[in-house]
Amino acid sequence: MKIKILDFGLPKEHLPFRSHDNDAGADVYLPFDCTVNPGEVAKIPLGFGLELPDGYAGYIFPRSSLAAKGIVCELPPVDSGYRGQIHAIVSNVGSQKQQLSKGSRIGQLVIMPVIIAEFVLEFGEARGTGAFGSTGK
Repeated sequence: MKIKILDFGLPKEHLPFRSHDNDAGADVYLPFDCTVNPGEVAKIPLGFGLELPDGYAGYIFPRSSLAAKGIVCELPPVDSGYRGQIHAIVSNVGSQKQQLSKGSRIGQLVIMPVIIAEFVLEFGEARGTGAFGSTGK
């Protein structure tokens, strides 16, 4: 699947990048130096947007090496209709201040299929609790 990148000032060397063809996530990069204190949440613009097809959403997942230090990406979905710049929402759940350097990998972009549900108050006849022949012979 090909997905169009929308350029919001992203250097070409910082396009989402997969180290291996079968990696689930594509690395995304910090556009500037950043310090995240314990208990702090940082909203980091990534310099790009996406044109996702309906039925798909994007997520910035944490990198395991940063998560081990207490730096985790939160997972709000990037909806298929959104055309603005994507941000990594990064929390420091550790006990130490973390210095993050410009150009370092901050998360992994994962594109996933989603089911677009229709929410209703009524959904036809309920099944009930009967079992073992309760519907007759």
